[in-house]
Amino acid sequence: MTMPSEWSRPRPGASGLRGDAALAAGLALAATLTALLYARTGIYTELPAPWVWGLGLGLCTLPLALRRLAPVPVAVAVAVGFFVCGQYGVPEILIVNICLFIALYTVGAWEPRRALSVWARLLIGLAMIAWLVVSLIISSSDADAYPGMSRSGIFSAYATFAVLQIITNLLYFGGAFFFGERSWRGARAQTLLEAQGRELELERHTSAAQAVALDRLGIARELHDVVAHHVSVMGIQAAAARRSLTTDPDRAAAALGIVEQSAHAAVEELRRLVVTLRTPEAEEGVSTVGIAQLPLLVEESQRAGVPTTLIVAGEARPLPLLVDVALYRVAQEALTNVRKHAGRGAHAELRLRFAPDAVEVEVSDDGVRQRLGGTSAAGAGLGLRGMRERVGTVGGEVQAGRRERGGFLVRARVPLREHARTEVGVAA
Repeated sequence: MTMPSEWSRPRPGASGLRGDAALAAGLALAATLTALLYARTGIYTELPAPWVWGLGLGLCTLPLALRRLAPVPVAVAVAVGFFVCGQYGVPEILIVNICLFIALYTVGAWEPRRALSVWARLLIGLAMIAWLVVSLIISSSDADAYPGMSRSGIFSAYATFAVLQIITNLLYFGGAFFFGERSWRGARAQTLLEAQGRELELERHTSAAQAVALDRLGIARELHDVVAHHVSVMGIQAAAARRSLTTDPDRAAAALGIVEQSAHAAVEELRRLVVTLRTPEAEEGVSTVGIAQLPLLVEESQRAGVPTTLIVAGEARPLPLLVDVALYRVAQEALTNVRKHAGRGAHAELRLRFAPDAVEVEVSDDGVRQRLGGTSAAGAGLGLRGMRERVGTVGGEVQAGRRERGGFLVRARVPLREHARTEVGVAA
């Protein structure tokens, strides 16, 4: 993140303006008191008229009440007041110097138009230095000015005094310029840090919300895969047991045995999922499901009454963990939908293909669907949506739709170029 070039310092609030007004009033009072004290010392032999006092001291102090609202006009007004005090002999040199320094500092610290702030301080400083040089030149020919100070020679006492005056004023104006710029840059850096902090906080909240959403999505997919698969088997076998309970008790008992096995398997997977959610650090990092369990998945589908064939093509090799689990879940969900939607008498075929740069799982059937349900070609069902989301997270894609010769096909393909080869899955 970068700070825009047109960045401007925020304007002061009501408390800041009240503080400036209090500062101006305090400086006006202090300038009046010190002027009276200077006049009492007798250093100033000729004092100007009271209105000149009021004009010079007023211009030096009172405009500072608006110094952060209009930095350049205030600095010009203070410079004019400083000139009046110095040119016409107002007996005050302490507070007016402080006021001019504050005014020049404020231009550097608060003027949003940076070119104007630089030129304003530069012109005011040059004008003051020029006025000083002219005054020193005039005083050099005036014997009454600085009496007793030698003026003969290039290294005379008066020449040394003049050089010191010029150096002092250069340091004075240079200091006002330096501290004003430093304040502006400090405020700019602080604003940048605060903006970055707000951006990081927003990103943190966004990341947290995204993490929660991804966790919820992952849990939803796991629950759908586990529950839909086993419950569909239990439903089919329970219906078969109900129909054959009186006519063929042995067949009914076998069907109920499959229901029992599916219930145990569902409970075990749900228990493992709950343990993972509660104590993820207790996981060993290796999933218990993957393409190595595809034969068991086929056997389970056959026991559920759907003749299923497993075909493995290509040279089997280990797969990355996420790819291994994703392909297994796709096969599981697709076979579940065959049982649910393909109709009685349908046959299923599960193909696992290993290509040089990809791995592919394909589930097809020859059934006639009365409704597409979870594997609709439009992808409206939660089952197909879950497949695409799961496979998409590992860089693959899922294709699903009716076959021209009848039935339905689901194919998941995952490129392996971007995946590290880890010993997680074992091909069947």
